[in-house]
Amino acid sequence: MKRLQRTPKAYKNLEFLSSPQARTIRILAEFLEPVNRFRQQGIRDTIVVFGSARTQPPAVTRKRLTVLRRKVKSSPRTGLRYQAELQQAEVDCEISKYYEDARELSYKLTKWSKSLRDGRHFAICSGGGPGIMEAANRGAIDAGGPSVGLNISLPFEQDSNKYISKGLGFEFHYFFIRKFWFVYLAKALVMFPGGFGTLDELMEVLTLVQTGKVKKKLPIVLYGRAYWDEILNVKAMVKYGMIAKSDLQLFSYADTPDEAFGFLKKELSRIYPRKK
Repeated sequence: MKRLQRTPKAYKNLEFLSSPQARTIRILAEFLEPVNRFRQQGIRDTIVVFGSARTQPPAVTRKRLTVLRRKVKSSPRTGLRYQAELQQAEVDCEISKYYEDARELSYKLTKWSKSLRDGRHFAICSGGGPGIMEAANRGAIDAGGPSVGLNISLPFEQDSNKYISKGLGFEFHYFFIRKFWFVYLAKALVMFPGGFGTLDELMEVLTLVQTGKVKKKLPIVLYGRAYWDEILNVKAMVKYGMIAKSDLQLFSYADTPDEAFGFLKKELSRIYPRKK
Protein backbone atom coordinates (compact mmCIF):
# COMPACT_ATOMS: atom_id res chain seq x y z
CA MET A 1 0.00 0.00 0.00
CA LYS A 2 1.38 3.39 -1.03
CA ARG A 3 2.34 5.54 1.91
CA LEU A 4 0.57 8.88 2.04
CA GLN A 5 2.74 11.99 1.96
CA ARG A 6 2.53 13.89 5.22
CA THR A 7 1.13 17.39 4.97
CA PRO A 8 3.57 19.99 6.38
CA LYS A 9 2.58 21.88 9.49
CA ALA A 10 1.26 25.37 8.81
CA TYR A 11 4.25 27.09 10.42
CA LYS A 12 6.59 25.11 8.15
CA ASN A 13 4.62 25.79 4.97
CA LEU A 14 6.79 28.37 3.22
CA GLU A 15 4.30 28.83 0.41
CA PHE A 16 1.63 29.83 2.92
CA LEU A 17 3.99 31.99 4.99
CA SER A 18 4.92 33.93 1.84
CA SER A 19 1.31 34.46 0.82
CA PRO A 20 -0.84 37.59 1.32
CA GLN A 21 -2.95 35.66 3.83
CA ALA A 22 0.07 35.30 6.15
CA ARG A 23 1.11 38.95 6.04
CA THR A 24 0.15 39.55 9.68
CA ILE A 25 2.38 36.64 10.72
CA ARG A 26 5.33 38.12 8.84
CA ILE A 27 4.70 41.53 10.40
CA LEU A 28 4.58 39.98 13.86
CA ALA A 29 7.81 38.09 13.17
CA GLU A 30 9.57 41.36 12.29
CA PHE A 31 8.44 42.71 15.65
CA LEU A 32 9.16 39.70 17.87
CA GLU A 33 12.44 38.41 16.44
CA PRO A 34 14.31 41.71 17.09
CA VAL A 35 12.87 41.79 20.64
CA ASN A 36 14.56 38.48 21.35
CA ARG A 37 17.91 39.46 19.84
CA PHE A 38 18.07 42.89 21.44
CA ARG A 39 17.46 41.27 24.85
CA GLN A 40 20.14 38.65 24.22
CA GLN A 41 22.66 41.31 23.21
CA GLY A 42 21.73 43.66 26.06
CA ILE A 43 20.73 46.53 23.76
CA ARG A 44 18.20 48.84 25.46
CA ASP A 45 19.20 52.32 24.35
CA THR A 46 20.44 53.57 20.99
CA ILE A 47 21.61 56.75 19.31
CA VAL A 48 20.27 56.57 15.77
CA VAL A 49 22.21 58.09 12.89
CA PHE A 50 20.31 58.75 9.66
CA GLY A 51 21.72 59.98 6.35
CA SER A 52 22.22 59.29 2.68
CA ALA A 53 23.30 55.89 1.40
CA ARG A 54 25.01 57.72 -1.49
CA THR A 55 27.58 59.63 0.57
CA GLN A 56 30.97 58.05 -0.13
CA PRO A 57 34.26 58.22 1.80
CA PRO A 58 36.51 61.17 0.87
CA ALA A 59 39.20 58.86 -0.56
CA VAL A 60 36.71 57.48 -3.07
CA THR A 61 35.31 60.84 -4.18
CA ARG A 62 38.75 62.46 -4.44
CA LYS A 63 40.00 59.62 -6.63
CA ARG A 64 37.06 59.96 -9.02
CA LEU A 65 37.44 63.75 -9.15
CA THR A 66 41.14 63.41 -9.98
CA VAL A 67 40.42 60.94 -12.79
CA LEU A 68 37.78 63.20 -14.36
CA ARG A 69 39.98 66.28 -14.14
CA ARG A 70 42.74 64.43 -15.94
CA LYS A 71 40.37 63.39 -18.70
CA VAL A 72 39.18 66.94 -19.21
CA LYS A 73 42.70 68.34 -19.15
CA SER A 74 44.22 65.72 -21.48
CA SER A 75 41.45 65.93 -24.09
CA PRO A 76 40.07 69.49 -24.30
CA ARG A 77 37.94 68.68 -27.35
CA THR A 78 36.33 65.57 -25.93
CA GLY A 79 36.48 66.82 -22.36
CA LEU A 80 33.17 68.62 -22.69
CA ARG A 81 31.36 65.31 -22.41
CA TYR A 82 32.74 64.95 -18.90
CA GLN A 83 31.66 68.38 -17.65
CA ALA A 84 28.41 67.21 -16.07
CA GLU A 85 30.19 64.28 -14.43
CA LEU A 86 32.95 66.60 -13.26
CA GLN A 87 30.48 69.00 -11.66
CA GLN A 88 28.74 66.14 -9.86
CA ALA A 89 32.08 64.72 -8.75
CA GLU A 90 32.98 68.10 -7.22
CA VAL A 91 29.69 68.10 -5.28
CA ASP A 92 30.24 64.49 -4.18
CA CYS A 93 33.72 65.41 -2.97
CA GLU A 94 32.32 68.26 -0.89
CA ILE A 95 29.51 66.10 0.55
CA SER A 96 31.94 63.30 1.44
CA LYS A 97 33.05 65.29 4.49
CA TYR A 98 29.85 64.12 6.14
CA TYR A 99 31.04 60.52 5.91
CA GLU A 100 34.08 61.31 8.05
CA ASP A 101 32.00 63.49 10.38
CA ALA A 102 29.49 60.67 10.97
CA ARG A 103 32.30 58.24 11.63
CA GLU A 104 34.03 60.60 14.08
CA LEU A 105 30.83 61.48 15.91
CA SER A 106 29.88 57.82 16.33
CA TYR A 107 33.38 57.08 17.59
CA LYS A 108 33.17 59.86 20.20
CA LEU A 109 29.69 58.84 21.35
CA THR A 110 30.68 55.19 21.66
CA LYS A 111 33.86 55.95 23.63
CA TRP A 112 31.85 58.17 25.97
CA SER A 113 29.11 55.57 26.39
CA LYS A 114 31.66 52.88 27.23
CA SER A 115 33.11 55.12 29.96
CA LEU A 116 29.78 55.48 31.77
CA ARG A 117 29.43 53.78 35.13
CA ASP A 118 26.14 53.06 36.91
CA GLY A 119 24.19 54.47 34.01
CA ARG A 120 22.84 53.76 30.59
CA HIS A 121 24.96 52.69 27.64
CA PHE A 122 24.06 53.99 24.20
CA ALA A 123 24.65 51.84 21.13
CA ILE A 124 25.05 53.42 17.71
CA CYS A 125 22.28 52.35 15.34
CA SER A 126 21.96 53.03 11.62
CA GLY A 127 19.91 51.86 8.68
CA GLY A 128 22.57 49.23 8.05
CA GLY A 129 23.38 50.22 4.47
CA PRO A 130 26.23 52.14 2.79
CA GLY A 131 27.08 55.84 2.96
CA ILE A 132 26.37 57.68 6.20
CA MET A 133 24.96 54.48 7.66
CA GLU A 134 28.24 52.67 7.04
CA ALA A 135 30.21 55.59 8.49
CA ALA A 136 28.17 55.54 11.70
CA ASN A 137 28.55 51.80 12.18
CA ARG A 138 32.25 52.07 11.32
CA GLY A 139 32.86 54.70 13.99
CA ALA A 140 31.16 52.54 16.62
CA ILE A 141 33.26 49.50 15.68
CA ASP A 142 36.44 51.61 15.66
CA ALA A 143 35.65 52.59 19.25
CA GLY A 144 35.10 48.97 20.27
CA GLY A 145 31.39 49.32 20.94
CA PRO A 146 28.21 47.66 19.69
CA SER A 147 27.02 48.63 16.23
CA VAL A 148 23.40 48.04 15.19
CA GLY A 149 22.17 47.95 11.59
CA LEU A 150 18.46 47.93 10.70
CA ASN A 151 18.60 47.19 6.98
CA ILE A 152 15.65 47.16 4.58
CA SER A 153 15.18 44.90 1.57
CA LEU A 154 14.84 47.03 -1.56
CA PRO A 155 14.35 46.20 -5.26
CA PHE A 156 17.90 47.37 -6.00
CA GLU A 157 19.31 45.32 -3.13
CA GLN A 158 20.73 47.61 -0.47
CA ASP A 159 23.35 45.37 1.09
CA SER A 160 24.26 45.62 4.76
CA ASN A 161 27.62 47.23 5.45
CA LYS A 162 30.44 45.24 7.05
CA TYR A 163 30.67 47.34 10.22
CA ILE A 164 27.69 45.84 12.05
CA SER A 165 28.27 43.76 15.17
CA LYS A 166 27.58 40.05 14.97
CA GLY A 167 23.97 39.37 15.92
CA LEU A 168 22.96 43.04 15.58
CA GLY A 169 22.28 43.11 11.85
CA PHE A 170 18.57 43.02 10.94
CA GLU A 171 16.86 42.69 7.57
CA PHE A 172 13.35 44.15 7.35
CA HIS A 173 10.72 43.87 4.66
CA TYR A 174 8.25 46.37 6.16
CA PHE A 175 9.31 49.99 6.43
CA PHE A 176 6.90 50.74 9.28
CA ILE A 177 8.27 47.96 11.51
CA ARG A 178 11.81 49.13 10.78
CA LYS A 179 10.82 52.68 11.74
CA PHE A 180 9.28 51.36 14.94
CA TRP A 181 12.61 49.83 15.97
CA PHE A 182 14.46 53.00 15.08
CA VAL A 183 12.30 55.09 17.41
CA TYR A 184 11.45 52.60 20.16
CA LEU A 185 15.02 52.17 21.40
CA ALA A 186 16.28 55.62 20.39
CA LYS A 187 17.37 58.05 23.08
CA ALA A 188 18.71 60.55 20.52
CA LEU A 189 18.76 60.97 16.74
CA VAL A 190 21.26 62.60 14.39
CA MET A 191 20.08 63.49 10.89
CA PHE A 192 22.89 63.89 8.38
CA PRO A 193 22.16 65.18 4.86
CA GLY A 194 20.06 62.70 2.93
CA GLY A 195 17.32 62.22 0.39
CA PHE A 196 13.71 61.05 0.44
CA GLY A 197 14.37 58.26 2.93
CA THR A 198 16.10 60.54 5.43
CA LEU A 199 13.38 63.17 5.04
CA ASP A 200 10.71 60.52 5.55
CA GLU A 201 12.35 59.35 8.77
CA LEU A 202 12.93 62.90 9.99
CA MET A 203 9.36 64.02 9.37
CA GLU A 204 7.88 60.94 11.00
CA VAL A 205 9.99 61.39 14.13
CA LEU A 206 9.22 65.12 14.34
CA THR A 207 5.51 64.38 13.96
CA LEU A 208 5.61 61.75 16.72
CA VAL A 209 7.41 64.12 19.07
CA GLN A 210 5.25 67.13 18.16
CA THR A 211 2.02 65.21 18.74
CA GLY A 212 3.22 63.61 21.96
CA LYS A 213 3.08 60.06 20.63
CA VAL A 214 6.70 59.83 21.71
CA LYS A 215 6.56 60.76 25.37
CA LYS A 216 10.25 60.41 26.21
CA LYS A 217 12.60 63.37 25.78
CA LEU A 218 14.29 62.78 22.44
CA PRO A 219 17.15 65.08 21.36
CA ILE A 220 17.17 65.49 17.57
CA VAL A 221 20.19 66.96 15.80
CA LEU A 222 20.14 68.16 12.19
CA TYR A 223 23.75 67.87 11.12
CA GLY A 224 24.93 70.30 8.45
CA ARG A 225 22.90 73.48 8.86
CA ALA A 226 23.66 74.84 5.38
CA TYR A 227 22.17 71.72 3.81
CA TRP A 228 19.08 71.58 6.01
CA ASP A 229 18.39 75.31 5.73
CA GLU A 230 18.36 74.94 1.95
CA ILE A 231 16.23 71.79 1.95
CA LEU A 232 13.81 72.66 4.79
CA ASN A 233 12.41 76.16 5.06
CA VAL A 234 10.96 75.67 8.52
CA LYS A 235 10.73 79.42 9.10
CA ALA A 236 8.29 79.62 6.19
CA MET A 237 6.19 76.91 7.86
CA VAL A 238 6.02 79.13 10.96
CA LYS A 239 5.24 82.19 8.83
CA TYR A 240 2.27 80.49 7.18
CA GLY A 241 1.02 79.07 10.46
CA MET A 242 1.65 75.45 9.52
CA ILE A 243 3.70 74.83 12.65
CA ALA A 244 4.07 76.77 15.89
CA LYS A 245 7.19 78.78 16.57
CA SER A 246 7.77 76.55 19.59
CA ASP A 247 8.06 73.57 17.23
CA LEU A 248 11.45 74.91 16.18
CA GLN A 249 12.65 73.82 19.63
CA LEU A 250 12.05 70.17 18.73
CA PHE A 251 15.46 69.95 17.07
CA SER A 252 18.92 71.50 17.14
CA TYR A 253 21.67 72.05 14.58
CA ALA A 254 25.33 71.03 14.55
CA ASP A 255 28.12 71.53 12.02
CA THR A 256 31.03 69.65 13.58
CA PRO A 257 31.43 66.31 15.37
CA ASP A 258 32.56 68.14 18.51
CA GLU A 259 29.49 70.40 18.48
CA ALA A 260 27.09 67.48 18.02
CA PHE A 261 28.91 65.36 20.60
CA GLY A 262 28.91 68.13 23.19
CA PHE A 263 25.20 68.73 22.76
CA LEU A 264 24.23 65.04 22.90
CA LYS A 265 26.49 64.29 25.86
CA LYS A 266 24.99 67.20 27.80
CA GLU A 267 21.39 66.32 26.93
CA LEU A 268 21.67 62.58 27.52
CA SER A 269 23.48 63.14 30.83
CA ARG A 270 20.69 65.47 31.90
CA ILE A 271 17.83 63.22 30.77
CA TYR A 272 19.41 59.99 32.05
CA PRO A 273 21.54 60.91 35.09
CA ARG A 274 23.77 58.30 36.63
CA LYS A 275 22.39 56.22 39.47
CA LYS A 276 23.55 57.28 42.93
